[in-house]
Amino acid sequence: MRYSRMRLSHKITLVSLFTTLLVGLMVLRTTSHTDNPAASPEDKAMEDLSRVEYPSLKQIKWHAHFVQPHQTIESLFGSDWIWVARFNRIDRRHVYPGMTIKVPDRIADIIHYSPLPVFYEPAARKSKYILVDITEQWLGAYERGRLVFSAPAATGKATTETPTGMFRIDARHRTHTSSLYKTADEEEQYPMDNAIRFHIDLENVSYWIHARDLPGRPASHGCIGLFDEKMQNRVFGTPKKPVLLDSQKLYTWAVGNADYDDDFGELDELEDGPVVEVRGGLPRYLDKPPRIKN
Repeated sequence: MRYSRMRLSHKITLVSLFTTLLVGLMVLRTTSHTDNPAASPEDKAMEDLSRVEYPSLKQIKWHAHFVQPHQTIESLFGSDWIWVARFNRIDRRHVYPGMTIKVPDRIADIIHYSPLPVFYEPAARKSKYILVDITEQWLGAYERGRLVFSAPAATGKATTETPTGMFRIDARHRTHTSSLYKTADEEEQYPMDNAIRFHIDLENVSYWIHARDLPGRPASHGCIGLFDEKMQNRVFGTPKKPVLLDSQKLYTWAVGNADYDDDFGELDELEDGPVVEVRGGLPRYLDKPPRIKN
């Protein structure tokens, strides 16, 4: 009897241990509702942009694609990589094997894609008006209410959101760098080429629209970033042939020499700059990614 009781106690111990391990494993594998903007623990990708929900994408048929070790955005889509990059709000430097991106079922559906209205009534009486939609992670430039160009943007992430409301551009600095943040390798201050300032808060923190990396989701400390592969080539050595230069385009349009004095790359205070409207809230992140199609 004594031997049997010991065997029973061993069984109880083993069952308890197994149950504990099983519960612990399930907890580790369950997606948290407070996950940071990135791939969930259930995702196979290191970064899953298919989980970032933009309202305008409901009008376009697309699927998730897991980037394989031998694939780049150029090898996958040829000259159409530009449209796919814009569709994902991502630059070439941030597309890498092991991540998941959104791919339209038909490339034709995303050529010249923009989630912003072609005509925006609040801008109708303004010669130049900038609209930033945080929910869509997109910026539009308007002249008398008509959209003249638009581009993906990277706004502030959770806890360092971009302020919303009505502002006005009051300074430009073509060669600006961050006084607070450095590049990932900590070798230099983070570059903010083609910077135009639209707000200074009560704590004297400045908010700019400028060149930066676009990882396909909100990522900044509050500023609004636009494509600029020329800056990336200078700082990071890639891409070899810069193509996407949205920050330069906006800078020239908003605060260029056509409307202001010669630009010598210094910090210039400006008067009567274009209105900047920042609206919306952070895009929603799905708890689980859609089914991947390769």
